[in-house]
Amino acid sequence: MAFIELRFEADGILAERWADALLAAGALSVDVSDRSAGTQEEEPLYGIPERGEQALWRNSRMTALFPAGANIAHALAAAAGIVSEPFPAYSIGEVADADWVRETQAQFRPVEAAPGLWIVPSWCRPVDPAAINIRLDPGLAFGTGEHPTTRLCLRWLAAHLRRGASVLDYGCGSGILAIAAARLGAGQVSGVDIDPAAIATSRANAAANTVVARFGLPEEIAGPPVDVVLANILANPLELLAPLLAERVAAGGTIVLSGVLEPQAGALTAAFSRWFNMEPWARDCDWVALVGVRSAR
Repeated sequence: MAFIELRFEADGILAERWADALLAAGALSVDVSDRSAGTQEEEPLYGIPERGEQALWRNSRMTALFPAGANIAHALAAAAGIVSEPFPAYSIGEVADADWVRETQAQFRPVEAAPGLWIVPSWCRPVDPAAINIRLDPGLAFGTGEHPTTRLCLRWLAAHLRRGASVLDYGCGSGILAIAAARLGAGQVSGVDIDPAAIATSRANAAANTVVARFGLPEEIAGPPVDVVLANILANPLELLAPLLAERVAAGGTIVLSGVLEPQAGALTAAFSRWFNMEPWARDCDWVALVGVRSAR
């Protein structure tokens, strides 16, 4: 069965309302992207917008998928009525049916996140069987090894993790950092997240990689401070979590912060300087990893 793809442009302020309205009018899915993507006018937006920042691109491209035979003009008119906006200029095209599972899997290939450390989807063969190969499938939880913030943490682990060190992955997502730490020789490994789905995913991924690690909500993973805390979140929550994260690091231990854009690095360094001698460690695209050693308590 083929599908019909509807495309039109919208003001970014209204993009989310258009998306909801299109779904209500019968769309199977809706994608919002930057109309200027790939040009000098492209707007780089990352993650959760900070206070005062825009949530979507000012000039957004709406792409909605409808079942074959749908009355596109009628559906678009209904959506425009819901949004209380004029009927927009639009274009349509046909999307052929496909094996969507195979198409999706084809987008993901083994990734060498650090020298000798590969992230390998379960349907792929390892590129280097002698390397450390972590089996991890894309899922609902963040962390497949492809995002720059995750790569930065994996590179630090591969280069600096001391064998037998205790490690806490704060905001574990898919569990990739905790699993990598265990495979690289860490001792006691644990991960926390506020999302129960992430915890379940982390446990399943650890089992798939025959790794021993504890995962749970923050209040469930207690215990003495650890040698290494990894926190790949975003700058705003990291700043709020500074006192809590500092308490989880043993004296002389190390904290690795990722999910930080370069313009945010200064403020985050200042927030953690009470406990750590924070310094930029490495950059990847527009992202930076900050690393610090815990001063004596």
